[in-house]
Amino acid sequence: RYNNSKFFIWQSFDYPTDTLLPGMKLGWDGTKNLNKNLTSWTSLSDPSSGSYVFAIEHWNVSHGLIYSNGQVEFRTGPSYRQLVTIIETKEETSHSLNVTTNVMSSISLLQLTYVGSLQLMEFIGGDINTLYYFPNDTCDFYNTCGDNSYCNTSNTCACIVGFHAWSLTKSNMRCVRKSNLSCHEKEFKKISNMKLPDTEYTIVETKVGLEECKKRCLMNCNCTAFANMDMTNGGS
Repeated sequence: RYNNSKFFIWQSFDYPTDTLLPGMKLGWDGTKNLNKNLTSWTSLSDPSSGSYVFAIEHWNVSHGLIYSNGQVEFRTGPSYRQLVTIIETKEETSHSLNVTTNVMSSISLLQLTYVGSLQLMEFIGGDINTLYYFPNDTCDFYNTCGDNSYCNTSNTCACIVGFHAWSLTKSNMRCVRKSNLSCHEKEFKKISNMKLPDTEYTIVETKVGLEECKKRCLMNCNCTAFANMDMTNGGS
């Protein structure tokens, strides 16, 4: 900062490398017009910028995305959201670690490794514990199953209820509707334990519950599904 000014000209927390420490924020800072991302090392011994970037979507409901050479490779899920404090306002969209750190006994940090994985590590004395690791399996790959389908517990793809597999070739399978969608005869099927879809083109109402969501979806012919974005206190 300049002399005794209260305003900082530059601070390292605004320009993170591969590691998120307690007190740091990732995401968009509207007051400084900054996007704060993590960038991997090139290799274990080379700290120059690698090919992986962990970025926060600046959408209605934000998610963490891991990019590989500019292409989305992974998108975080519910377990990640339990690790971070999320702020979504007009001034900022940010994620920060919500772990409690006692620097006298332990310290926690989230790191984007040179192989493109996220790891939450806890250092206690000379010991290192991995508390979170992402991705875990095939289902964590971005859009691994395509539209109208989901990745199940056996790491294979299946069509959701009301859709069936269809293909022109064996290598180009996709899920299509069994019957045409009727705007006046909607029937919703409950699907549990799912990631929220991308929220770039969704309508987000944080003050209403599922029943009100259902009513609004029935009134809008372009609405085909609704979901809880927040599971706390009964969901909203």
